[in-house]
Amino acid sequence: MDSTSLLPLPPVTFHVLLALADEDRHGYAIIQDVAVRTAGEIKLNAGTLYRSIQRMLEQGLIVETRERPSPEEDDKRRRYYRISKFGQDVARAEARRMTQLVKFARESGFAGGRA
Repeated sequence: MDSTSLLPLPPVTFHVLLALADEDRHGYAIIQDVAVRTAGEIKLNAGTLYRSIQRMLEQGLIVETRERPSPEEDDKRRRYYRISKFGQDVARAEARRMTQLVKFARESGFAGGRA
């Protein structure tokens, strides 16, 4: 599958990939990262997140990792996720797609002036 085959990504999928770009995270940490990154504009609930995670695992965008933090910083019930190489490629392709859309919007006078 090529990195553009899943585009455009649902916003939740893109935000989860961004949350996993710099480190492995468990579900609640993903929810927190998205809320902070979007200044509270996007507040994922657990159901939405875990449906997205299941789909992303099936698509190969992310993987569940067996690596765990030290026991004093961990809860055995947590599952940790990592962005895959394919997920990185898809996130980059989506960022390029959105950059191009913003360029077109600017050129048309719909976003922040002319390019």
